[in-house]
Order: sequence, then C-alpha cells, then structure tokens
Amino acid sequence: MVVKMDYIKKQIKRKKTSDWVRFFAMWISVIITVSILLYIVGFILIRGIPHIRPSLFSLTYTTQNQSLFPALVTTIYMVGITLLIAVPFGIFTAIYLVEYASRGSKVVKIIRMTTETLAGIPSIVFGLFGYIFFANWLGWGKSILAGCFTLAIMILPIIMRTTEESLKSIPDAYREGSFSLGAGRLRTVIRVTLPSAMPGVFAGIILSVGRIVGETAALIYTIGSVIKIPESLFSQGRTLALHVLQLAGEGHHRNEAYATAVVLLVVVLSINLLSSFIERKFKNRL
Repeated sequence: MVVKMDYIKKQIKRKKTSDWVRFFAMWISVIITVSILLYIVGFILIRGIPHIRPSLFSLTYTTQNQSLFPALVTTIYMVGITLLIAVPFGIFTAIYLVEYASRGSKVVKIIRMTTETLAGIPSIVFGLFGYIFFANWLGWGKSILAGCFTLAIMILPIIMRTTEESLKSIPDAYREGSFSLGAGRLRTVIRVTLPSAMPGVFAGIILSVGRIVGETAALIYTIGSVIKIPESLFSQGRTLALHVLQLAGEGHHRNEAYATAVVLLVVVLSINLLSSFIERKFKNRL
C-alpha cells in the first residue's frame, strides 16, 4: 500500500512539473511572438512617420512627390473586387461539402485535396498562371481584372477551409431541430447553420484581406506597375505593397517607402477593425 501511494505521489509531481513546463513554454512563445510583432511595427513607424507629408497623398504620382494615393485607391479596388469574386464561391463550396455532399464521397475528397494543394502553391506560380491564362489567353492583358481573378484563386482555399470548419462545428442538434419544425435543407442552411458559422466566415475573410493587401509576386505579372488611379477594370495599376517594393527597390526613395509602409499598416488595421465591427454587429442580431 505504501509503495502504491509513493507511486501515485510521483505521478502527481511529474504531472505538475509537466504542466509548469507547458505553461512556461506557452508564455515564452507568446512573448517572442508579440515582441517580434511590436519590433516590426515599431521599426516601420519610427522610420516612416517622420517622412509622411501631404504630397504623398496627391491625386497624381510624379517623380517629385512619389504619391501613394493612386496605389491606395488601387488596393481598395483590388480588395473589394477580389472578395466579391472569391467569397460567394468559397462559401457555396463549403456549404455543399458539409451540408449536401455525402460523407466519405470521392468528390469531397478530391475537392479537399485540391483545396489543400492550392493553399500550398507559391504566389509566384499563381502570378505566372494569371499572366498566361487571364492576361494572354483571355486577352485581358495586365489589368485590375486579371489581378483580381488571380488573387481570388489564391484566397479561395482560405475562405473554403474556414467556412467548412465553422459549419462542421455547428451541432447536429441545430439541424435536427430545424428539420423537426418542417424546414427544408436550404432553409436550414440559410436561417440556422450559416448564421451560426458567420464568425468563422468573417475570420477567413479577414485572413484573405491580409493576403490580398500584402501580395506582390502574383500582381507583378498580372496588373503591371503603372502608378495611376484605375479608369476601368482593364487598366493597369499598382497596389500599396507593390508601391513599397518599387520605391525600396529603386534605392532613391527609401524614406517614401517607409512612409508608404506606415499607410499600408493603417489600411490593414482599419480593414481588420471594420471586419471585427461588422462581425460583432452580426452576432448581436442573432
């Protein structure tokens, strides 16, 4: 009996030690992650804020002002149009996989394997595909539309996977309760499961926005690098990320590149805050 009690005490002590190790490892990881983020943001702010001036927000770009305003407008266009293309496809595909397709179906396995493969393809490959297919084969040339469709293919796996996992997390009791009240499958999806999964859907959209705003490699081949406000969907353009790349690469406008990076951070933060606000409003209405 004494031997057994000693064994139990050793196991409890070992478990406590293991818990403390995990606890410290978690906090060390958090501290390192937050420190890196603060360092990057602080570095950009310190180097960029002193060089922000009114001429950077001129309507037209010249070699004297290095205006970022046309790139800012192009970035907003790219985000809006790309989400308009990718979000419906991503959500509808996730709804089909979770709510309509039979579990264990070969079609479902193929779609999921394709989605995971797309998520792992480098962005430069998407850029080459967009240049060959959208710009040349379809005859769109380097344009906003070609860039938006290329980015839509890139973010489609993110929206699909986050929406799918959100729908899977909804208890089956919700669906069974809706069916028992006489609602059909489509009505159940629209009124019950999809609204309950919207927080996860918004999370995928926020991640997608970050991917769109920060992308450069794929856009070099698809939208060009013309720095002007787009006149149509077939106009060339330059996003803020591309603008930073071009200014930093030239080597003569590093200060303006840091200033543009500050604006880029503000844009990303604003979009994330707006998405979070819409998500909270949506939750309150449920």
